[in-house]
Amino acid sequence: MTGAPIRCALVCGATGFIGRWVTWELSHRGVPVVAVTRSRARVDALLERWHMAATWVEADLTVPGTIDALVAEHRPSHVFNLAGYGVVRGETDPDLAQALNVVCAAVLASVCARHAAVLIHAGSAAEYGDVRVQDEAAVGDPAGLYGRTKLEGTRRIVAIARETGARLAVARLFTVFGDGEAESRLFPTLRAARDGRAVPLSGGEQERDFAWVRDVARALADVAVAPWAPGSVVNLASGVPRPVRDFVRAAASALALSTEQLQFGAIPSLPGDTSGLVVPVTRMRELLGDTLPSDLDAIVRAAVADAERASR
Repeated sequence: MTGAPIRCALVCGATGFIGRWVTWELSHRGVPVVAVTRSRARVDALLERWHMAATWVEADLTVPGTIDALVAEHRPSHVFNLAGYGVVRGETDPDLAQALNVVCAAVLASVCARHAAVLIHAGSAAEYGDVRVQDEAAVGDPAGLYGRTKLEGTRRIVAIARETGARLAVARLFTVFGDGEAESRLFPTLRAARDGRAVPLSGGEQERDFAWVRDVARALADVAVAPWAPGSVVNLASGVPRPVRDFVRAAASALALSTEQLQFGAIPSLPGDTSGLVVPVTRMRELLGDTLPSDLDAIVRAAVADAERASR
């Protein structure tokens, strides 16, 4: 099955970390983009820093009827769902997690099926839980609120796709970093340490499949037009997990931080941190001909340079 070209894209969660880069990528490919955000106040600051050509719409996807109205009005050929709740520290409201990660995902799938629009839904590695081999066919067993609700959203989308034959797919994202991340996350914390402050860290032995956000945005746009079957789930990753310690050292080198600033072992590792991780990327390679870049030093240097340019 060959994917149709993107005639018009509706991006949900367009002012979020990954959503803004998907909007940027599509707009720079010349795709007309309708960018949906819960807060129009965030848009002006984004446009000043990231130059994006899009039609911006303020809407709350959790309000019944909103998604149907958006798709009916703008008639997108493709919908990208980057809206979600729970990945940022402090997002712990179970009702909001259920509303955005489960209910909205299912409604988007149903509406896209009804309007014959392609849906690319951003899933998460958190859906696997403590499963060491994170193959798309694995039965996930997540313990946290975010992983549980994201997995339920994926299951509903897959069920609707199989029932209707609609072009609905889930692209599972792993440890995405880069310009625009929440300040509490690792990459921005390391960037802030250029003032000489110490950085308390865990031991760093836990493994992650790191991906630069620009590479992820490009891959999402490419997957949208790839030849996948309805209800497909695909890992968007490098397939080369690395210890967090390696990422920290690569970032410290690119940022010219001293080794004395990196306080490994100062804080405990989080429950569920995984070592011996395996991330199969056969499906991604079959669809796109390649995986996300795995050269950690190179992608960290690119991310640092990108963030420096944007902050000038």
